[in-house]
Amino acid sequence: MKRLLMICGLLFSVITFAQAQQDGGRKMKSPEERAQKNAENLTKKLSLNDDQKTKATAIFLEQANAVNKAREAGSGDKDARRAEMKKLSDETDAKISALLTEDQKKTYETIKAERKDKMKRGGRGDGEKPAGNQ
Repeated sequence: MKRLLMICGLLFSVITFAQAQQDGGRKMKSPEERAQKNAENLTKKLSLNDDQKTKATAIFLEQANAVNKAREAGSGDKDARRAEMKKLSDETDAKISALLTEDQKKTYETIKAERKDKMKRGGRGDGEKPAGNQ
């Protein structure tokens, strides 16, 4: 009986430790890092020129700073926070679209549609639910 309890306790601690390791590895990136990453992704997908990339980085930095301020304000109302984030996202999309050529705008609209579809499916590109939510 003691042996069984010891095995159960050991198994429980291993599972708990493994889950803690999965979540502990993620660190919030700085606004500058997020802006740079977003601009680089957009540059790859839309073949932005240097001027467009510089302007896109500034737009994404402005958005990242605004998102941080909204998070720090920490309004308890989830719907209000969601509406604020949507507003910021829409403003950013409009500013980015203004930088683009007509061909780039078409591609950007396709990217936005794919992103929206991915979010509807739960954030995963393959349409499956994450392993822990079954």
